Amino acid sequence: MTLVPYTLRCGYARIVYVTSGHDTEIRLTIEALVDLVNALADAAAEPRGDQVNVRTLLHDHRFSRATAASAAAIDRVEERAASMVATLLGLPDADPEPTVAWINSQLSAIHITPSLTDHDGADLHIHWTPASATFDDQVIADFLMALSQEVCDHGTERFGSCAAVDCEHLFYDVTRNGSRKFCADPRCASRTHTADHRKRQRNVSG
Repeated sequence: MTLVPYTLRCGYARIVYVTSGHDTEIRLTIEALVDLVNALADAAAEPRGDQVNVRTLLHDHRFSRATAASAAAIDRVEERAASMVATLLGLPDADPEPTVAWINSQLSAIHITPSLTDHDGADLHIHWTPASATFDDQVIADFLMALSQEVCDHGTERFGSCAAVDCEHLFYDVTRNGSRKFCADPRCASRTHTADHRKRQRNVSG
């Protein structure tokens, strides 16, 4: 499958965050991907620390089938997502052309068959893989298709790296004026603002 501009408007989401249910689904899926990437990067940096609970992370991000997925399927999600970490952390500085080529190469390995579904009481949404697909294929396809739509609409400009000096986390900026500077960890903004305040106080007193 080749990446092309593609828009399907589906106004069934409970939350209207940008302009439509489809936009909301994209945002939620990319936020899940960003959280997973950051968690896997942290785990790789500290292999003796806490490991990533991929099942819980996906469930918390509304991947309802994560609860019943097999341990092997969860492991495959982790393995496949881990292989993407370096590329995804580099999105803030990436040019659209190589990003498009990378996404297309990833999509070529997955059988994409779009359909609408409202399983398990969820609002109507798109499944990109057939019902017979493995759970990891479903998750990775969701990630890649959300990323595809984002790159079609905005390139990579809404991805950023946390501005805190001791953090390299990725973030996804959907503010209207593109003003986000920090990742989802509130300690990063707090530490930076505190340090800036103390620096200003020293300059005044000095």
